[in-house]
Amino acid sequence: MTSNRRTFAIISHPDAGKTTLTEKLLLQGGAIHLAGEVKARGQARRARSDWMKIEQQRGISVTSSVMTFERNGVTFNLLDTPGHEDFSEDTYRTLTAVDSAIMVIDAAKGIEPQTRKLFEVCRLRSVPIITFINKVDREGRPTFELLDEVADMLALDVSPQGWPVGMGGQFQGVLDFASNTVSRPEGPSREFLGKRDENLDLPEDIAEEAELAQVGYPEFDLEAYRNGDLTPVYFGSALKNFGVTELIEAIAEIAPPPRPQPAGEEEITPERDEVSGFIFKVQANMDPQHRDRIAFMRMVSGTFKRGMKLTPSGLGKPIAIHSPIMFFAQDREIADTAEAGDIIGIPNHGTLRVGDTLSEKNQIRFTGLPNFAPEILRRVQLRDPTKTKQLRKALDDLSEEGVIQVFYPEIGAQWIIGVVGQLQLEVLIARLEAEYKVEAGLEASPFSTARWISGSAEDVQTFEQFNRANLAKDREGDWVFMAKSPWDVNYQQEKNPSLTFSATKER
Repeated sequence: MTSNRRTFAIISHPDAGKTTLTEKLLLQGGAIHLAGEVKARGQARRARSDWMKIEQQRGISVTSSVMTFERNGVTFNLLDTPGHEDFSEDTYRTLTAVDSAIMVIDAAKGIEPQTRKLFEVCRLRSVPIITFINKVDREGRPTFELLDEVADMLALDVSPQGWPVGMGGQFQGVLDFASNTVSRPEGPSREFLGKRDENLDLPEDIAEEAELAQVGYPEFDLEAYRNGDLTPVYFGSALKNFGVTELIEAIAEIAPPPRPQPAGEEEITPERDEVSGFIFKVQANMDPQHRDRIAFMRMVSGTFKRGMKLTPSGLGKPIAIHSPIMFFAQDREIADTAEAGDIIGIPNHGTLRVGDTLSEKNQIRFTGLPNFAPEILRRVQLRDPTKTKQLRKALDDLSEEGVIQVFYPEIGAQWIIGVVGQLQLEVLIARLEAEYKVEAGLEASPFSTARWISGSAEDVQTFEQFNRANLAKDREGDWVFMAKSPWDVNYQQEKNPSLTFSATKER
């Protein structure tokens, strides 16, 4: 049965409170038992999903993890997305695997650049969004101003489902419109302890605001929300556990069950009997003791059973999946079955790659997981020349994960690394050292951008004869034009109208 699955991500700007909200949702779902259990004492707060060394040092999410938990008969698959602006590529791929998203906004800051960028990625796929305005227990901007900013900047109808009773020093709780009760802060830590006050007794100005909001904004419309045209808005404080129950109940009640996925001309629905899914992420070395490699598969249709044989589109021959994994962040357990909407981890030794479709009959190809043209290109400098083999293995692994792209120039021996954002370079160097014992540095590359070339074999060959110094191949062996500047790209496009110079490449 697929209708009880909710597969969603949380998107936000760094520091909007995503990690804390993740923790409280896991607490509500019984996946953890004490608030603070997923915190690291004496270090920057972080949830269990932030497990890599560089994340621990910087207090940010760098990789995307999966956390599965159940509550009241609903299975929630929460995909944790990197909130840092430099991780748009990995984040984009994660957002291809979800059916809905929660957008977390800081009440004091409103919509920040990263929030907007991630929202646009959701809009590309019409992913429905629930908005959670966080930190209302601190001084923030006027509530109407925040709602109007969401409506104006994101071109969305907003439908508030509650109202903060004061902010900052005047904070008295959160009014829930549906139950007409107020969650009030109690106890020494001023957390919400599970009691709702039915004696509203609201300050006059708050009562007027709440009434005006209910009349002035559109009522919640399920169809408009699921089409990506309207966002229900909840208010709360993840830190103080306000508004989290309402949020998780909303996901269970209104967030869509597994949606059909595009596969060329057709869409594959969850009801289809054939088991199918696609790999949206590959992560090596989640367990440093075992040098393991896990491919994350989003189940699209059918009922998967452990031991089943599925054929990866990139391989062409069936593989038996004996040890499929369900995740709670770093913890994992063997999954005997999985339904559409679930995320399972498949241990493998490099046979599965991002973008692969897995299916029983090998007749389906899911689309929509592109590579992006890198915005930063660097050469790799190996400190110890005897470790060339280890470096190649490491770069292969990391490019399969989508951390970096590797280009092999036609002329010259030094490989070129391409990334979407600066932080990925730091991750690269840190992981080369920590996981592969390879010390390397990065130096400037003569190129500033790259474009995939396509056209007839004859036209590509002619282009290659005259431009070898500017050509490289990617890991799949496809031709890439390495440009010194955007002007170079435009010049070559004009000169070679029969060729396509593309900034994205479908996987």
